[in-house]
Amino acid sequence: MKRRVFLRSAGVGATALVAGCTTQQADGGAGSETSESSTTAGDGSTGTTTGTTESSSETLRVATYSAFVDAPSSSPGPWLKEQFESEFDTTIEWQTPENELNYFIERQLQGVDPGADLYVGLDTNMLIRLDEKLNDPLFAPVESGALSNRGDVKESLEFDPQNRAVPYDTGYISLVYDETQSTAPETFDGLLTPEFEGDLITQNPTSSATGKAFLLHTIKAKGEDGYLDYWQRLKDNGVRVLGTWEDSYTAYSNGEAPMVVSYSTDQVYANADGADLRKHQIRFLNGQGYANPEGMARFADTENVEAANQFMDFLLRPEVQAEIAVRNVQFPATTTAELPDEFAKYAREPEEAVTFSYEELKGNLSEWTDAWARQFASK
Repeated sequence: MKRRVFLRSAGVGATALVAGCTTQQADGGAGSETSESSTTAGDGSTGTTTGTTESSSETLRVATYSAFVDAPSSSPGPWLKEQFESEFDTTIEWQTPENELNYFIERQLQGVDPGADLYVGLDTNMLIRLDEKLNDPLFAPVESGALSNRGDVKESLEFDPQNRAVPYDTGYISLVYDETQSTAPETFDGLLTPEFEGDLITQNPTSSATGKAFLLHTIKAKGEDGYLDYWQRLKDNGVRVLGTWEDSYTAYSNGEAPMVVSYSTDQVYANADGADLRKHQIRFLNGQGYANPEGMARFADTENVEAANQFMDFLLRPEVQAEIAVRNVQFPATTTAELPDEFAKYAREPEEAVTFSYEELKGNLSEWTDAWARQFASK
């Protein structure tokens, strides 16, 4: 799952949520001088690292996706860096390689040190991908007792049976709809009725994490034997599938359809931007939201074990969890975070959160998405 940030849609003045996945530039912190250098993977992809040039403290190299640190005024990264460095004798150096986790998978395949200590922004699909590609572990399990706040993480969000990835937030996939143009159905079957013909925009599950989550939710709802037939009926009813979340939300914001697959925190963005909330209504199909938690994990080869554990434990503190939730516009992963009233008012949680476990997805995810592409995208 990637963080979405507000950008103005050209020509219409509407707000669109756009996820960033390329380069980052973090706040170097008060009184510090920042430096920027390029990181290059074996496949030629590039990203940036940002840290302090003059410091006697230990450096913790934290890899993540770029929007975690460089979205204007709202990313959690700069705030986390400043707060952590004010308490610990450690300097945070953010790394955002363009190919994200694939950058580190390629380095390991080439026998190259990862060059980072911690990764923030893992999900179940990413863990499965690295486990399928690598023979040796990229990340290390969290030792028992290493994190004092580990027990506060909601059990329902745990997604790594090997205890490498520790959840720090989660989002829920939902429909966002414009009630000035239409309503939205209550169920998956409702999307198939003539009333909603041509009303839905979603994303390609082979190129979009949001689209993949929506596909998985349809598999939850219709079963492995029924989801392809369901998608064929969606196609017959005029569903529009675009390549990325950004593409689909921009099309929705431009009024090309009254419904889009997105996230249940949509009204948080809309309210902050002064948008018309009637155009940002939330619908959980079948009363469910597909949960896609994000986690953090320590690289197995790092020597900065203590600092990495300190940072992970720091991210699980109640006040830090609340800040991450507000800035990343996701829900906390712990039971102890106290969200501000404004956030709690506009962020929507489903009656029932559903997801596939690591064990259920491993060995099936590629098969399911490939089958979808053969039947749906190729026609």
